[in-house]
Amino acid sequence: MASGVAGCTSVSYYAQALEGHVQILAARKNVGKLIHDPSTPVALRTKLTSASAIRRFATDELALPDNSSYRSYVDVGRDNVTLAVFAAPQFSLTPITWCFPVFGCVPYRGYFSQKSAVESAAELQRQGLDVYISGVTAYSTLGWFSDPLLSTMLRQDAMYLAGLIFHELAHQEIYVNGDSAFNEAFAVAVETSGVRKWLRATGNRAGLRRYEADRKRSADFLGLIAKTRDELGQIYGSPRTSQQMAAAKAAAIETLRVRYRQMRDRRWAGYSGYDAWFNAPINNAKLAATSVYGEQVPAFLRLYDLCSGDSPRFYASVRRIAALPQASRAEALRNATTCD
Repeated sequence: MASGVAGCTSVSYYAQALEGHVQILAARKNVGKLIHDPSTPVALRTKLTSASAIRRFATDELALPDNSSYRSYVDVGRDNVTLAVFAAPQFSLTPITWCFPVFGCVPYRGYFSQKSAVESAAELQRQGLDVYISGVTAYSTLGWFSDPLLSTMLRQDAMYLAGLIFHELAHQEIYVNGDSAFNEAFAVAVETSGVRKWLRATGNRAGLRRYEADRKRSADFLGLIAKTRDELGQIYGSPRTSQQMAAAKAAAIETLRVRYRQMRDRRWAGYSGYDAWFNAPINNAKLAATSVYGEQVPAFLRLYDLCSGDSPRFYASVRRIAALPQASRAEALRNATTCD
């Protein structure tokens, strides 16, 4: 659970966020019109047609919000719609948090400008913090605006797109201010169960096999991260000098890389999809950012099964847990034995 709050958020930060979002909203084009417009490139028309069907499935089969989100499209003209900057102390895995109106406290700051993100990261590094910058493919305004499909969301296959749409709509369904671990794990659980249901409904057995293989590798990856986090936690809690702690931290991170390569080559038959993550620098901020999205997902999926895959019942059960004090939510979720 994030506990530190890093000062005030500057006016310039809000200005860039507002400007970037307004530019995206102003560029929206209706998906239906684009599909029927003969000037729309065939490849884009095909992807938008698939996205439209996925959007209907989200409402009809997953009981996700039936609103105007993801019924328009914007070409953002870059690889990521925003960049998220994460930070954590040099010898702690507890991320720094920033607090915002509506969204509450979250363990990152989002930037539409790469220059602004890099400058923010540099300033945090000057404060002695570990920093990690991650590209963001999609984001949710929690239903305050009509979130569009973005060109960044269409870069991969329909299975990837379905996961993004289900994930972002899940944030509109349930969002708890100040509890990113809960919010993200819930959204990943909705994404995971939703993609499985969508693949079965469309008869895509080969896609389902690929998806389950991806999920297994993701669980293996998160298991590696959790083990290293535990080891680093012991290091940071030990009576060592800063120099000794830094050396032990570096050794633990190198051990993580060795474990990954062994798992990739032996267990994954050489699958290299995570190579870029491990080849790039690894620090506390990167490890903290990764754990936000993964630690509570198995508990949410177990609750979904307890609800017999009934989405409205699942959401109702999650809302009851969300209403508990933050300190009690994870335990209540983990110990749930019934849906109701």
